[in-house]
Amino acid sequence: MPTATHLGEIEFGGPAVYRIVVQGALGEDWSDRLAGLAITRSTPGSQPPRTTLLGRIRDQAELSGVLDTLYGLHLPIVKVEQIADDSRKPKTEGGIRNV
Repeated sequence: MPTATHLGEIEFGGPAVYRIVVQGALGEDWSDRLAGLAITRSTPGSQPPRTTLLGRIRDQAELSGVLDTLYGLHLPIVKVEQIADDSRKPKTEGGIRNV
C-alpha cells in the first residue's frame, strides 16, 4: 500500500473543493445526498461509465460522509482530488493535490 510522505503539506481543517471520480453511473438526483456536489457522467471509449462529483466540501466529516455514501452504493472510487480554489493558495504545482 502506498504511503504519503508529505502529510505536513495537506490541510484538513476547513472547506475545500473536491473532485471525486467513481466507476459507474450516478444520477444528478443524488446531488442533495452527496453534499450538493455537481454530478456529471461520461463514458470514456469502451470503458465502463464514470461519474464525476465536483464541489465544495466543508470539512473532513462531510467528505467522509460522501465517500461512505458512494461505498454504500457499491461504486468503486477511482480518484479523490482536493482542488485549490481562489480562496486557497495551492501547495503543489498545477493546483491539484491527490488525496
